[in-house]
Order: sequence, then C-alpha cells, then structure tokens
Amino acid sequence: MISGIVTDRHAIISLTFLLPNGATFPIEFVIDTGFTDHLCLPAEAVNLLKLPFLYNLSANLADNSSVFLPVHEGTIFWDGAERDVRVLATGRRPLIGTALLDEQELVIQFREGGLVTIDEF
Repeated sequence: MISGIVTDRHAIISLTFLLPNGATFPIEFVIDTGFTDHLCLPAEAVNLLKLPFLYNLSANLADNSSVFLPVHEGTIFWDGAERDVRVLATGRRPLIGTALLDEQELVIQFREGGLVTIDEF
C-alpha cells in the first residue's frame, strides 16, 4: 500500500525515483485524476534527474489547445517494486496521473491532514 496525506486541499504521495546512476530520490506528487498519463515533472526536475528522453507527445490541454510535450522514461518504486513509467516534462508541480492508478483503489479522507491510500483491489 502507498500512503500520503491531504495538504492544502491536495492529495499528496511521495514516490522514490531510481536514478540512472543507482541513487534514489524521493519526490512528492499531487494526485491529479484529470491527468490520464503516469507522471508530470517540471522540465528542470527532469533535467536534474537526467531521465532519458523518449519522444515528443502531442497533448490536448484542458483549454482544448494542443502542445508537444517531451516524454522521458523514469523508474520509480511503486508499492515496493521497481516500475518503469513515462514522465512528461511539463508544468510547475509534480503530478501523478490515472495511468498509475489503474487496477488500484484510491481512498482520500478529504480534509487537512487526511489520509491518502492507494492499494491493489
């Protein structure tokens, strides 16, 4: 099970990246159920982590505009196991999307300090 906390009206969990050099690096992510991919990180963080570039993705945004976003590959620890994920280099805040929540149960006690849990069905 993965757990986190509600802070300032955001459901937040921490995920740990396994970096190409073997080091690990934890990052706090906001759960965004309107984002259907794996993860978003600001471009500066992607560069700092030295995540390998995969390709540019055409994305349709909430305002119906289209942009190309750089997609990188990252390895995270998800519920104790290594998992390769797509990381979109965009935005100002780390986001976790619904692609990582597939086949999972997400429970949020939506109040300041409330518990956030992600677990397999």
